[in-house]
Amino acid sequence: MKFFTTLLLTLFALTSLHATAQEGKVGAGLDPASIVHPAPDSWPTYNGDYSGRRFSTLTQINDKNVKSLSLAWLYQMPNLGEGMVRRLAGTPIVVNGVIYITTADHVWALDARTAKELWHFMWTTKGGIHLGNRGAAISGNTLYFETPDCNLVALNIADGTKRWSQSICDLDQMYYASVAPVVVKNHVITGVSGDDLDRPGYLEAHDPETGALQWHWSVVPKPGEPGSETWPSADAMAHGGGMTWIPPTYDPELNLLYIGTGNPQPVLNASSRAGANLFTESIVALHADTGKMAWYFQPSPHDTHDWDAIQTPVLFDGVMDGKHHKLLAQASRNGWFFVLDRETGKNFVSTEFVKTNWVKGLDAKGQPIPDTAKEPQIPGVLVAPDASGGVNWEPPSFSPATGLFYVNATHSYSMFYIYDDTNRPEGWGGQQNGHWSEAILEALDYRTGKIKWSHTWETPGSKGGLLSTAGNLLFTGDPNNNFIAMDATTGKSLWHVNLGTGVSNGAITYMLDGHQYVLVGAGDKLFAFVMN
Repeated sequence: MKFFTTLLLTLFALTSLHATAQEGKVGAGLDPASIVHPAPDSWPTYNGDYSGRRFSTLTQINDKNVKSLSLAWLYQMPNLGEGMVRRLAGTPIVVNGVIYITTADHVWALDARTAKELWHFMWTTKGGIHLGNRGAAISGNTLYFETPDCNLVALNIADGTKRWSQSICDLDQMYYASVAPVVVKNHVITGVSGDDLDRPGYLEAHDPETGALQWHWSVVPKPGEPGSETWPSADAMAHGGGMTWIPPTYDPELNLLYIGTGNPQPVLNASSRAGANLFTESIVALHADTGKMAWYFQPSPHDTHDWDAIQTPVLFDGVMDGKHHKLLAQASRNGWFFVLDRETGKNFVSTEFVKTNWVKGLDAKGQPIPDTAKEPQIPGVLVAPDASGGVNWEPPSFSPATGLFYVNATHSYSMFYIYDDTNRPEGWGGQQNGHWSEAILEALDYRTGKIKWSHTWETPGSKGGLLSTAGNLLFTGDPNNNFIAMDATTGKSLWHVNLGTGVSNGAITYMLDGHQYVLVGAGDKLFAFVMN
């Protein structure tokens, strides 16, 4: 109670301070070309740009002065009705002084200086799974977001009125849509959700002006297509899974999209899907204009532990083997860290970032070879990590300033059981019982995958995503509802505030009227911090 009283008093003082600030240019659009090098006053995509680094060049808030960071404003989402989710699981985007936030079926536009609500759009839903929403995309004067009942909706950013909507999946087949779209050139890229759904996942491109389908890439191939040889039958492919529930990254020079794909179906009992089950649990490079595959790398061939490989493929340039390369790195849910050449898919690094016991070696491509003795069994088998994985949805960050890859990791063990031992299992076909876990923030040297520094949190649990800045800072949440700033080079804790609720998204930052703002979501509240 004391905490919130303090927050409100600070809020009133700072709201007055900023009341005379310049009003946002509501309705001003976004040139997609600017996403390559975003302006300091913006955070125009889920990851801040196309690279997935979640790194900001802003330095007003830095390791020397972050201890003076304080609340600028607090926005609480309104009551949406009984049973409706009010959780900020998505990353806000900021364009021309306006913040756009989402939850399932809802979009709000807020003044980025004061959090004053500018407009609110509500989609009349026909159903679907309302777990949350990862965010929106903007191109020109149009905002795009997905709805649980399988629609891509386009809104006018000036007033939130609907321009058009387009079906992107089949609600009757239990798909749902929650991914933050990504606009690339004249394509709106959309993915689909449904972690336990035994239908094939896919990625699509849609026309920004009409929503018309431009191309469709299926994660699971059809009989006769490349990759089909890794499935035992057409029936197994037709029920193969592999959802695409985290936004892709993009290299404009190569014109390649990079997407991580979800787990195959059935989940734990794989007796009906012998083989590697391509292209589930894979990092895939697709040509942005056609959706045709350039290359793939599979972190978890023939997965039997629900370890989606959807974690953001982070793009940066670096030196490997004495030469400059265009690189891609992923800390995957299976507990392994991979660094690839993003032009070719060639592997440079494959190593654990948390303790694992399911790998008996690496193949010629650097892909882990699963140990069949660690597949779920009727009497149970102890596996590390558990089904939640070495990392889950929490977005990582890469800082070009430190050369470190940051991941909010979990070290865990769990018993995996089979309870459906038939040859045609459905759904999970088993279960896991967690026994122990430990939450750790890690900084990895991308050249080797070795842990440069780590910070073990006091308790296990959800931590939130990561943001690094040129001010030598790393922002994150911890399992005890704290929002924390750390020295990005050493991992030393420099500042924290208890939000009363766990961090539920990845923090962002932007600069307006001479103030650098840091925003973070916690449950149904959005907090903004500035220097004072």
